[in-house]
Amino acid sequence: MERYGCCYGVSELQEEGKMAINSPLSPSPMDLYPEDTMLDENEERSIIDPSFKDEPKLQELIRVLIDWINDVLVDERIIVKNLEEDLYDGQVLQKLLEALGKQKLNVAEVTQSEIGQKQKLHTVLQAVKHILKPQQWNIKWSVDLIHGKNLIAILHLLVALAIHFRAPIRLPEHVTVQLLVVQKRRGALQTRQVQEKITTTSESMIGRYERDAFDTLFDHAPDKLNVVKKSLITFVNKHLNKLNLEVTELETQFADGVYLVLLMGLLEDYFVPLYNFYLTPESFEQKVHNMAFAFELMQDGGLSKPKARPEDVVNHDLKSTLRVLYNLFTKYKHLD
Repeated sequence: MERYGCCYGVSELQEEGKMAINSPLSPSPMDLYPEDTMLDENEERSIIDPSFKDEPKLQELIRVLIDWINDVLVDERIIVKNLEEDLYDGQVLQKLLEALGKQKLNVAEVTQSEIGQKQKLHTVLQAVKHILKPQQWNIKWSVDLIHGKNLIAILHLLVALAIHFRAPIRLPEHVTVQLLVVQKRRGALQTRQVQEKITTTSESMIGRYERDAFDTLFDHAPDKLNVVKKSLITFVNKHLNKLNLEVTELETQFADGVYLVLLMGLLEDYFVPLYNFYLTPESFEQKVHNMAFAFELMQDGGLSKPKARPEDVVNHDLKSTLRVLYNLFTKYKHLD
């Protein structure tokens, strides 16, 4: 993208070089897009520090979100490649929210004008606000920011939607972006760096409810963790050994859902038809299918709905895996 249409003279280059030496952490004017520098007096605008755009965790988050959007909208034949360029006009966000919320929004399907795009964005973001209201989400996006292709605002919005709708993805933890805050004061642009947190920990993001014994165990008694794991391994092997299966690592060997499905059949004394689950799952979706099916079998057996999500166990989350297995242990520990 061409950022400036004019050429720099010798004096401008000398001045820019002097500024780069004196203020090594401040971006040169050529690091800023024109729209980022067209500010009124005392107005400020935040952009991602250009030197931070290739940060691995940030790129991973962007990739995960793009893949998720494309998976959700596969039936719409919509392919997102760039979050800023593909989401700013509201069209993709409209389709995404309709697919996730299973409701049709009252907006024009195609809008070419800026006014029409912003009207669509307003309708979409109002719907998002209504959906997220019970969680009292700290909204860090707006019509102007999204339409202005502000990546930080777009990321905040997508992360909020992914968390609320319990997307079957694993958001990278602790993604913090370095921003440059550009402000116009006395006719001159001034910049400062700030840190913007996009994601936190998996548990805080997916909104755990009340704390339980496993939270306490992990936080305050990690030495007892191995005792619990050994007890659960002994319990599951007592039954899985009947099928000549052996478990040594709970969080990895239960992650594809196969052992959990087979274990439920053994505990409830029935054969699980092989067409109900993937015996050798290869994709993330197939593993989540298996885990969700195992959860259904648990509930059919009279157990309460697991606190963990299928995606958590598939993603090797030890605490979630222990919660699920301990639920079984509590009911079936006296079963031969």
